[in-house]
Amino acid sequence: MRSAIRTWSLLLLLSTPLSLFAQSSQGADGQPILRLSEALRRADQGAFANRGARGMAAAQEAGTLTPLRGILPSTRFEAGYVRTTDPIGAFGTLLRQRVIGQEDFDPARLNYPAVASNYSGAVILEQPLFNADALAGRRAANRASEAADASTEWTTLSTRVDIVRAYYGATLAREKVATLSQSVRAAREHVRRAEAMARNGLVTSSDALLAAVKAGEVEAMLIEAEGDAANAILALATAMGDPTDTLFALPSSLPGSEAVRGVAHDALQAGDAAALRADIRAARASAQAADADALRARSLYLPRLNAFARYDWNSALRPFGGDNNWSAGVMASWSPFSGAAEIAESRATDGRRRAADAMREGAEARAQLEVQQTARTLQVALARLDLAERAVRQSTEAHRIVARKYEGGLAAVVELLDASAAETQSRLALAAARHGLVVSSAERRKALGLDPGAIVVLDAAVAATNSPD
Repeated sequence: MRSAIRTWSLLLLLSTPLSLFAQSSQGADGQPILRLSEALRRADQGAFANRGARGMAAAQEAGTLTPLRGILPSTRFEAGYVRTTDPIGAFGTLLRQRVIGQEDFDPARLNYPAVASNYSGAVILEQPLFNADALAGRRAANRASEAADASTEWTTLSTRVDIVRAYYGATLAREKVATLSQSVRAAREHVRRAEAMARNGLVTSSDALLAAVKAGEVEAMLIEAEGDAANAILALATAMGDPTDTLFALPSSLPGSEAVRGVAHDALQAGDAAALRADIRAARASAQAADADALRARSLYLPRLNAFARYDWNSALRPFGGDNNWSAGVMASWSPFSGAAEIAESRATDGRRRAADAMREGAEARAQLEVQQTARTLQVALARLDLAERAVRQSTEAHRIVARKYEGGLAAVVELLDASAAETQSRLALAAARHGLVVSSAERRKALGLDPGAIVVLDAAVAATNSPD
């Protein structure tokens, strides 16, 4: 699973036309334009959640080796030095060194031996023959590692949705700044015209004052939007895993409505291609691991059978010196009761098994719910985009009509300013609707177990319609 995840970034990069990097590759200040494909690639490698998940998966994978202690053979070397006057120890030391002579059977020497010195060395080979708990533990560790891999994959998918939301959220903030900048220029023009008309006696001075107040309100909104745009850049950098790397520019506006609609319709139709979600695979593997762990606990009641072989050296001069001798054998052991430790282990693993089963059922139910919810959310987002486009057309026309009436002295400046504000709000709502549709499309793909990174097809639309500020 992790190898498949690591290839996503490369696939995204290879599937992106070179023309995307050629068009608008730099912003007005010389900073490179960051495309969604590049943001996803950075997040796949550097996002905090992804790195943490990979670390946990690596630790879990390493845990699969621990049960091999009861399955695979083991070899160890021993060396030591001892001096003793113990009668049995001293005689045994001489016997191991194969230096026993007739005089060593003298009762006086046997009862009061001289100090015996011995360097010992040994090579021991142990081969487990049957340890049921190790076999079950190995299966449990493998399933737990599979669950960690699937969980890492799900974390990556979730991070990709977060990146889509943050990337287009920051782009939305830039588009909001651009829209409000135009509104500020229009408001200042209204103020200039109102002041000129007031000087000519065509309107009262209150009209000019009201126009200045409305222009100030729009300017305040612009200042707030510029702050939001700066924060959005920082949030995107943080989501990608490096809060200090903000030396990049973003497109000046979101993809067009038709491109966004195409992505949304693809996400709705992707239900037929739904894959088994990584979080469900993780939950199922965890449940299987819990079952195997419960079996391991019950296996503690079974006998163990192990074989061993060893070579020993004993010398008065050096370790591993002198003649060698060997031993080999098979040992069976059985501990039917160890102070209730097995009972506690069995009950604990059974409780964890029930909890894992509940979590698996919950993951499956949650997946079904999210599939239904994201479909409805996406349909609502499509409808909201249609309404927002209609509102822009209507507010633009209304603004144009009121401007004509104001020029002819048939409308008050307040009416003109309200019409201008309505057009601005409708354009901001349209941008927000496009952003919501993109995010809903990514969430829909994630709910289906598909890669939200497919949204990178919008890079082409962005490159074709955007130019850096």
